[in-house]
Amino acid sequence: MRYIADLHIHSLYSRATSKSSHVRSLAAWSQIKGVHLLGTGDFTHPLWFRELQETLEPAEPGFFQLKGSLTPDFSFPFPFTPSPESLPVRFVLSAEISCIYKRHGKVRKVHNLIYVPDFASAERIRETLATIGNLAADGRPILGLDSRDLLEIVLDKAPGGFLVPAHIWTPWFSLFGSRSGFDSLEECFGDLTSHIFSLETGLSSDPAMNRLVSNLDHYTLISNSDCHSPWKMCREANVFDTTFDFFAMKSALQTPCNASGHRHLAATIEFFPEEGKYHHDGHRNCGFCCDPCKSRDLHGICPVCGKPMTIGVLSRVLDLADRQSPVFPAGAPDVCSLIPLQEILAELLGVGQGTKTVMAKYLQLIQTFGSELTILIETPVAELLSADVPFLGEAIIRVRQNQVQRKAGFDGEFGTIKVYREDKSRLKAKK
Repeated sequence: MRYIADLHIHSLYSRATSKSSHVRSLAAWSQIKGVHLLGTGDFTHPLWFRELQETLEPAEPGFFQLKGSLTPDFSFPFPFTPSPESLPVRFVLSAEISCIYKRHGKVRKVHNLIYVPDFASAERIRETLATIGNLAADGRPILGLDSRDLLEIVLDKAPGGFLVPAHIWTPWFSLFGSRSGFDSLEECFGDLTSHIFSLETGLSSDPAMNRLVSNLDHYTLISNSDCHSPWKMCREANVFDTTFDFFAMKSALQTPCNASGHRHLAATIEFFPEEGKYHHDGHRNCGFCCDPCKSRDLHGICPVCGKPMTIGVLSRVLDLADRQSPVFPAGAPDVCSLIPLQEILAELLGVGQGTKTVMAKYLQLIQTFGSELTILIETPVAELLSADVPFLGEAIIRVRQNQVQRKAGFDGEFGTIKVYREDKSRLKAKK
C-alpha cells in the first residue's frame, strides 16, 4: 500500500503549540492535507496520554484510529465538508524527548523521537522516564538523560519500538548541532549505535545535503513536519509503499529498498531547506545573515556586534562532509520539494498566510480538487485553471520544477521561498 506519513508532530500540551492540536482536529487536518498516518506526539505527557487512550482504538497492527463514536473535528470558520473519498487517518504512538546532559566534558542537548506499537509499551516508558524528570511540565519533556540511555530504555521497555534522532542538524538541540551536538552517531549512542537505523533531516536540510556525509550512507533519511499547529502538518512527510502496519513501517526504515529493487520508502516530501530557520549562519538580533564561506572568513563572529553568530545547518553539514557532491544509495527515495499551498496563495493574493482570505480560498480549493498534497503534486495544471486564483496553475508548475526564489533562514528566522521575484509583479512575471 502506498501511503503518506507525518511522524513528528506535537499536541496542545507542548510549549508554543495551538490549542487546536487535539486528536479530532489532527484527524480532520490529516484529511485536508492528505496524510494517511500521523504520529501522535507527546505520549509521555499524562494528560495527552489519557486523551489518546480515550479517543483511539487499535486498527492495523501497531496503528490506531478514532474510536467508533468519534469523528474528525472540522469546526472551521468556513463551511467545509470532507471528500467521501478521503482516507480515515491512522495514528502511531510517538513522543519527542529533549535530552540535556554532559558527555565528554561538554553539555549536550539532543532531541530524540520514540515510536512504539502499543499503549502498554508507552506506559512502561512513561513510568521509567517519570523517575527521571517531570513529564507533566511539557509535551516534549526536558530530561537529564543521556541519549544512549534513553535508547536503552526504549529497547528494554518497548519490544518492537525504536528511536530516531530528531532534526539532526539544528544548532541548539540535535545530534550534530553546532552548539551542543556530536560529530558522529558513535559518539552519541556508543555501544547501542547499531540500533539506530533512521535519521530525521529537519526543515533546514534536505537529503542531498545529508548525502555529502559518507558516515550517513547506511541510515534511512526521513522528513516530518514537527508541526506545532494542525495547519502546519505535512510541510514535510514520507511516502511509504509497504504493508500498512507499524512493523512493516519499521522494516521499511531499516531496509528502504529490497533486493529486487522495490522501494518500501518511495519518497520524502521536503521543505526547500533555505526556508528552514537555521539554514544559514547569522545573528538575528543584528539582522545579519551569511553563507558558510562568508562565515568562515568572519571566523563565526557577527560583524555588527562582535559576538558569535549561530552557526547554521549548511555550515555544519559542510564541516562533516567528505564529498563534493551528494551520493545517494541504490534505491534511495525520490525527493519532492514543495511550498505549502497556503504560502503560495498568500503570495498570489498579496495577503498574509493567516488571513481569512487565504483560509477561505484554501478550503475552497481542497473542496474542489482534493487534499493539499493532491493539488501540489498530482492535479493536472489544466484543471487548476478553473480555480479563481490568478496564476495558480503557473505557480504550481514552477514549484514542481523547483523554479523558485529562495532567501535563506538563519538564527531562528524562517527563510522565504517565493514563486515570483520580489522586484516584479505577478503580472510582469507572467509576461
